[in-house]
Amino acid sequence: MKRAIIIVLDSVGIGELPDAFKYHDEGSNTLVNLKKAEPDMELKNLCALGIGNIDGKDIDILGKVDKPLGAYGKMAEASNGKDTTTGHWEMAGIITENPFPTFTEHGFPYEVMRRLEEVNGDMGFLGNYAASGTEIINVLGEEHMRTGYPIVYTSADSVMQIAAHEDIMPVEKLYEVCRNARRIMTGKYAVARIIARPFTGSKNGNFTRTKNRRDFSLAPTSETILDVISKNGLDVKAVGKIEDIFLNRGITFSSHTTNNPDGIEKTIEFIKDSSNGLIFTNLVDTDMIYGHRNDKEGYKNALMYFDKKLDEILPALKNEDMLFITADHGCDPTTPSTDHSREYVPVLVYGKNVRENVNLGIRSTFADIGKTILDYLGLENTLPGTSFLSEISK
Repeated sequence: MKRAIIIVLDSVGIGELPDAFKYHDEGSNTLVNLKKAEPDMELKNLCALGIGNIDGKDIDILGKVDKPLGAYGKMAEASNGKDTTTGHWEMAGIITENPFPTFTEHGFPYEVMRRLEEVNGDMGFLGNYAASGTEIINVLGEEHMRTGYPIVYTSADSVMQIAAHEDIMPVEKLYEVCRNARRIMTGKYAVARIIARPFTGSKNGNFTRTKNRRDFSLAPTSETILDVISKNGLDVKAVGKIEDIFLNRGITFSSHTTNNPDGIEKTIEFIKDSSNGLIFTNLVDTDMIYGHRNDKEGYKNALMYFDKKLDEILPALKNEDMLFITADHGCDPTTPSTDHSREYVPVLVYGKNVRENVNLGIRSTFADIGKTILDYLGLENTLPGTSFLSEISK
């Protein structure tokens, strides 16, 4: 009854990668810069597991301990990119060599927008430029309510985001528009995600995005650990937007949660049940609500909330459970940018069968997590990555 649990703290990077300059992300270090900006941030449990012991400049200010309870290290992204899909796919065994396209300079081209209008019954669209989601709905929200036209925008990430007021366009209709967009966004226009962004409110400056966000991702381009695990008759339980990122492939049960507290509670519930195989959780609030808005205090509080909930998560682990805590990219809320940052991500491993105080150093790819999990579950595979199971096993 061996089981692995991956908890992805979305955007919690731990220092710029050597090629960060190619992405204009010099100086990004989500965790360390946040600690410097919010010195009262205390992550007692994460530090006990070893997050402050990870190799790197100033990481020890997070809280270095004499003898971490788990294995600790950081991972470089071997893929080209810094978006959610690329990061999650890599830890599951897909190295993305050609980055997903972005459309920050001029928005989406005429042929894309015209096709989008046609497949939605000649529906008009507003926007079509790179913008902060919270800002663009306040700028165009009233016009959207007058016309009924959804708002299209993008960012430095490979996304098309489509926003609509829930009273003007029902959520299910917005999802349908996004599904149509997913079908036409192929080839050179194949962005990693189409994101539905429902919002509410009554007037300019008073619009708020709701919890009914939904991501429509590309299908994984090759086999992942989710496929391998489920094909061998084991459970793959997905929490949060994992089902969207992998287009529900290889997933045996999913819970599409509304926020971090909901996702944490569902993860605890899954840990306490009698499943085997994999629990795969994404906690998105650090990225979606706080990182992209440069909300340092909110980011700090979200991390501290998760850290406190580890008081429930760690004791709930069964004897054969192995917990992995990591991230998919950075999104440093202390820099002028509001986009993802090209960073190393932490990796913490804990369980009754995991040796204490093991420094995993700097891994060359996120795929090492997936390879280690398949090794632990005893499943043969040809996926990329290097297992570190022998380094951490008691």
